[in-house]
Amino acid sequence: MGVRETIEVTGHLMDSGILSRVLDDIRDYGGDYVIEQFDVGHDAHDPSSARIVIEAEDDASLQRLLMRLQTRGVNPIGEREAALATADRDGVLPDGFYSTTNLETRVRLDGAWHPVENPEMDCGLVVDESDDGGLRVRTVPMADVSEGMRIVVGAAGIEVVVPSQAPTSDAFASVGTDGGSDRPQTVIVRQVADGMKRVRAEGKRLLWVAGPGIVHTGAVPAMVALVRGGYVDVLFAGNALATYDIESALYGTSLGVDVATHGLEHGHEHHVRALNTIRKAGSIGDAVATGVLTSGIMHALVTHEKRYVLVGSVRDDGPLPDVHTDVIEGQRAMRAEVAGVGYCLMMATQLHSVATANILPATVPIVCVDINPSTVTKLADRGTSQGRGIVTDVGLFLEQLALELVADYRRT
Repeated sequence: MGVRETIEVTGHLMDSGILSRVLDDIRDYGGDYVIEQFDVGHDAHDPSSARIVIEAEDDASLQRLLMRLQTRGVNPIGEREAALATADRDGVLPDGFYSTTNLETRVRLDGAWHPVENPEMDCGLVVDESDDGGLRVRTVPMADVSEGMRIVVGAAGIEVVVPSQAPTSDAFASVGTDGGSDRPQTVIVRQVADGMKRVRAEGKRLLWVAGPGIVHTGAVPAMVALVRGGYVDVLFAGNALATYDIESALYGTSLGVDVATHGLEHGHEHHVRALNTIRKAGSIGDAVATGVLTSGIMHALVTHEKRYVLVGSVRDDGPLPDVHTDVIEGQRAMRAEVAGVGYCLMMATQLHSVATANILPATVPIVCVDINPSTVTKLADRGTSQGRGIVTDVGLFLEQLALELVADYRRT
């Protein structure tokens, strides 16, 4: 006999396939199960529920299995207290730490449930005192763990909540590929535009994650129109997007290629000369203020006082003076901009999209657009389920989106 726990899962278990995934997870982690109770919803919109007894060979295996199942919205039955352990080294979580999801989470301590302040996947949970002397629970990235922190270990005393979603919800079905959908792209774009309008009306922020494909496909005017129209509050990108955008503004090329016609002789020089121009000015903001940079996405962000976080990589030339070259500091800068975000659009960038999805709570809808199907499915592989993937040319998508959202875009 191993160690047992009773769990419960609710929702649209049949049409979403969640129940079969839960049972597969149990087997994959070497466990066993008995379905004690299964109530199927009568109508299409009615949720179903299942109560399952799971078994693992020892408590450590059971805790890991429970953590895995909670990524599916599964919770143990009962109100047990969460266990805590003290971190004994900076940057190291205690053995058996609870590995977080990005779902709404609460932790039971001292007989009460405490909400996790900033749900984020692949972190630990630290417990400390709030300003009023009570307890607060928040996620902590591994790199930010300090010796002496009290960290939640095991899955006991933890509950997660999956965002409610009817099976016919159109705007944000599970991340997949709409490239093979029979619906016209204009319908999909209009749904995205409606979601953006709704979020802006609620006073929430619109986050964009962008790759250099926006410049390469000639979509800079559409993106600038969206910034001016108030549909971009913060931008996450790398050195490449900003550099190619600035190169295009200064020389009319993107990586030496004329975005309007064809490649130019010695055009590759424009890339490094654009970098040097901004470094000489001191920053992107300084280049705008002094009239060195007069157009493009970065110019629009600066002039309209929008936020941006640029995080670089080992491949970067220059880089631009605004780019975070320390990845950990870059992650911290991105986390600082997540508060208040109500909608996220990811355009033609795999690594930045995955990084951003990792730090966003599951309540934030995501739209990922890329010509490469593997980019949009990568988010699902990483555990992101609150968005949709659209396989199409990012330039055409942004052009249509600008036409939907910006009334005078046709005249720009």
